[in-house]
Amino acid sequence: MGIPEGSLTAKPSWRLKSIVTVALTLLTSSQAILIVWSKRAGKYEYSVTTANFSVEALKCALSLAALSRIWKSQGVTEDNRLSTSFDEVKVYPIPAVLYLVKNLLQYYIFAYVDAPAYQILKNLNIISTGVLYRIILNKKLSEIQWAAFVLLSAGCTTAQLNSSSDRVLQTPFQGWIMAIIMALLSGFAGVYTEAIIKKRPSRNINVQNFWLYVFGMLFNIIAIFIQDFDSVMNKGFFHGYSFITICMILNHALSGIAVSMVMKYADNIVKVYSTSVAMLLTAIVSVFLFGYHLSLAFFLGSTVVSVAVYLHSIGKPQR
Repeated sequence: MGIPEGSLTAKPSWRLKSIVTVALTLLTSSQAILIVWSKRAGKYEYSVTTANFSVEALKCALSLAALSRIWKSQGVTEDNRLSTSFDEVKVYPIPAVLYLVKNLLQYYIFAYVDAPAYQILKNLNIISTGVLYRIILNKKLSEIQWAAFVLLSAGCTTAQLNSSSDRVLQTPFQGWIMAIIMALLSGFAGVYTEAIIKKRPSRNINVQNFWLYVFGMLFNIIAIFIQDFDSVMNKGFFHGYSFITICMILNHALSGIAVSMVMKYADNIVKVYSTSVAMLLTAIVSVFLFGYHLSLAFFLGSTVVSVAVYLHSIGKPQR
């Protein structure tokens, strides 16, 4: 007599899926807005390296909080204990460095792009992730996914078309270069991290996240010494922080948790819907906050990008 499938894994309720979807959408759409909003007179009054460190520290604290709950309910086991070996830990500095550079670049890219354009262009990481999956993890991509990559590139370009000046694209060349570099770094870091996690699947994800964030904090301290040492020593670690800055740090930390919850409690389609709605929400809010002009090209481009993201999600090769 077989065990019913539903008894092995309880399916999440539609209410939980809805909460996770709304949370991820709001966090994703407000991410770029909060970064732009945190500027004063076109520049950051706070040190972006300290903000980045604060995000890593908060994520590390949240991982520890999650672990403490697990320890209380399940006890300390081989898979959820923090003590580890050098061989396990030595792989985390690589993605930590990649995320450091990528996260710092996201502050400086806004010198060349606005919030809606950023939401469009950051979808380029889907292309880099897909190609790196094929190269590093040797995962086959379907014809639909390759077609989605072409559509995604076309959509990103269409959304940036500029009919109000002689320049073809709204985003300057430097902005595109930074967006491509960010996509490559994000894709490589994501694929590398997944390879680390799947190398020991029984290991608790919070432990793996903890060590990743510890190295993230370490490298951010080095970045503070290199870039903002004098400023931090003279003005203090939290100089220039405002309520918006704190909200931005919370947003970045909670976004990572929301993505984990989507993977656990929902599915990949939720990420697709969240990404698509977030692009439009960012554009609409930017109209009121920053006077952003919604063009036909942006709507057409964002629609094509949404279709491309959807096709990529459903186009996974069947086993």
